[in-house]
Amino acid sequence: MTTTVQAAQQPLSAPSGLGRGSLATRRRLANTLVRTGIWLSVIIAVVPVALVMYYVIAKGAKMISWDFLTKPIPRQLANPGGGIGPAIAGTLLMTGLASLLAIPLGVLGAIYLNEYGKQNALARSVRLMSNVMTGVPSIVMGLFIYTAVVLTTEQSGLAGALALACLMLPVVIRSSEEMLRLVPDELRQASLALGARKWRTIVTVVLPAAVSGIASGALLGVARAAGETAPIVLVVGLTQRVNWHLSGSNTALPVQIYRNATEPFEAATDRAWGAALTLVVIVLLATLISRLIANRFAIKER
Repeated sequence: MTTTVQAAQQPLSAPSGLGRGSLATRRRLANTLVRTGIWLSVIIAVVPVALVMYYVIAKGAKMISWDFLTKPIPRQLANPGGGIGPAIAGTLLMTGLASLLAIPLGVLGAIYLNEYGKQNALARSVRLMSNVMTGVPSIVMGLFIYTAVVLTTEQSGLAGALALACLMLPVVIRSSEEMLRLVPDELRQASLALGARKWRTIVTVVLPAAVSGIASGALLGVARAAGETAPIVLVVGLTQRVNWHLSGSNTALPVQIYRNATEPFEAATDRAWGAALTLVVIVLLATLISRLIANRFAIKER
């Protein structure tokens, strides 16, 4: 019996295949393989984007000038010269109005879904419709606005802004809801325990904690809306002059990129590259400004 107790008290010897040296080797090998896979994934994702940016900058930079950014669009796309001033004005007008319509409504919808509705019937219906709208082709949104608005009024910048807002809204709702879900419930409970009402907790605690992610989701919607062509072609008409009004025909950078890129003339192709670079710069500037505002707001509330 003494022999049995002594044998039980002796530490078990690890098999040779599970020694410290073998484990360390396998961990280093697994770490190397995973790291290599991560870098390959990054390269596969970055290289196409880098090539696109290189071609857009290389071919579009030679067209960028004050005259190109401000002059009216030539009536004959084959003729050299002219500019994209009306397209820039139309893009800023329609995308800006669409953002004013879609972003506040989308954030409010996300607040209702995550903070109030939860899993009730209305919340489930809204969530389902936003998921469906996310996958709807942009041309369908254009046809909807054309039937509901253009047929009863006219082709205009307002109709284009409504079409872009319909495209942005589901993106903002879904991304904002996911960001609100990431806010720890402990923050809500601490604020409520101090006597704050639920709406004040949302405004002063929940939204500041999620504002960075909400801004990122809103920018995804803005980027999608700024680059859409199909709905704009249907509902805004066409013009060669700057139109800062919501009524009357208008145009946008994606429309001019499409029209010029489909022409076989060198002047039109160069104009398309210049418009593409201008659109990329506008989206980049909007992204930077929004991120700065979101970061400043989040730090201030902390």
